Amino acid sequence: MGVSVKELFEAKELREFSLELMAGEKGLGKEITTSRIQKPGLLLTGLLEELHSDRLQIFGAAEIGYLKSLTDEKLNESLGMLERSGVPAIIITRGIEPPEFLFSLCRGKAIPLLKTRYTSSILIEGITKYLEERLAPSITLHGVLVDVLGIGIMMIGKSGIGKSECALDLVSRGYRLVSDDIIIVKRLPPSLLFGTSSDLIRYHMEIRGLGIVNIKDLYGITAIREKKQMDIVVELVKWEPEGEYERLGFEENTYDILGVPLPYLRVPVTPGRSVATIVEVAARNQILKIMGHHSARNLEAHLDSAMKGLTRPEGIKKDKV
Repeated sequence: MGVSVKELFEAKELREFSLELMAGEKGLGKEITTSRIQKPGLLLTGLLEELHSDRLQIFGAAEIGYLKSLTDEKLNESLGMLERSGVPAIIITRGIEPPEFLFSLCRGKAIPLLKTRYTSSILIEGITKYLEERLAPSITLHGVLVDVLGIGIMMIGKSGIGKSECALDLVSRGYRLVSDDIIIVKRLPPSLLFGTSSDLIRYHMEIRGLGIVNIKDLYGITAIREKKQMDIVVELVKWEPEGEYERLGFEENTYDILGVPLPYLRVPVTPGRSVATIVEVAARNQILKIMGHHSARNLEAHLDSAMKGLTRPEGIKKDKV
């Protein structure tokens, strides 16, 4: 699945570049399938490998100046290479007016020809970032995603376990909702997971006994986020007396999403137990771990040290102070 040139041209994320369509309207349906962008340079001379047919082509002052300097014979060779490559689109930077031979090529072969006043480096950075996000591997999960102290926490569990109620409690404490019920997760380079909400249900939450509420309307703009990097997965489970739950925290379990392992906590739910407080503490504890402080492991090391001090070979007495 790719991104059409029309989507790229109309993307609100790229409006600042003021892309202007100059020719090749019939080719707007062409798809871009990679986030990599090519600035042809010496490729136009034919000395290096041919242009990549799946990449946007960026023409700056160097490319336009070179093409204008060619004889008719050499120019036809370069244009023929462009024609054979089947590139999805050509973007001219620095506000340079496209020469007539590029107009003719793009009109005849339905290659969208765009123009921007920005430099090539700035344009490439912006479009690459946009395409990386749009073309990133994605998956849709059932759960709730919240931002607690800058830590993205995805809560999962069976329907009715209390995920939305926990999220509402966290929002009332000043934290932020990203998505309720449906989370769209994308993997961005190198190994980062970002979650967002479906446009249809963005800012909304279902609370049993109350119905659908709009968090943005109730709590304001500071109570929501469009997207958030995911840092922890918390599964809410019904308390079972015979169930096994983490007591010490020496071992760290992980939850795999799109090949990325995230720290995983399994939290039992019982009446009267403040799950929101536990989730908040989990976020604070994760911040400590990121800073290099692991409370459970530090305690384990302290206990080991204390035990070694108490265990001495027989016949050896502790020196008196």
